[in-house]
Amino acid sequence: MLEAFKVILVSAMPISELRGGIPLALYFGYSPLESYVLAFIGNLIPIPFLLIFLDKIEELMRRIYAFGRIYDRIVNRVEKKKNVVEKYGYFGLTLFVAIPLPITGAWTAALLAFLLRMNIAKAVMYIAIGIAIAGIIVTLASLGIVNIAYLNMSNSTILSLISIGSFLMPTTSSSLSLML
Repeated sequence: MLEAFKVILVSAMPISELRGGIPLALYFGYSPLESYVLAFIGNLIPIPFLLIFLDKIEELMRRIYAFGRIYDRIVNRVEKKKNVVEKYGYFGLTLFVAIPLPITGAWTAALLAFLLRMNIAKAVMYIAIGIAIAGIIVTLASLGIVNIAYLNMSNSTILSLISIGSFLMPTTSSSLSLML
């Protein structure tokens, strides 16, 4: 039980997210499915709270000079990554989170959604789908099924991952216009 809490906690942290939670869970002896579920839950837990309270957190951080500078640095880094989200809308959040590389996790996507003033409920849903896809990739990589160097994935594999994400997306004309 303590190990499960540790996995959830590591997965909820902004640097490690599920990229650290899944290997930790496997190390603790959890099955790949249990590892995936624990890390997914842990990675998703902070996202709605971030989206709801980020304006208050920003206000608080700006009151303290040192934290304000740190926050500004983080925002500047994140704004360099927002072109994907601006181009593809909510689906861009999924793409941004789905590929588990540094500075492309759920925390960063939440900050992007906040900066772009996206709908909180939709942002959580699309970030959750990205977490789910990233969790599959990290689980497979942790098991040695997928090469850790994601750059070795073929274009067809990348397109398959994107099509999995688009299969999970609503396909009404209004939602398509939001994605594009």
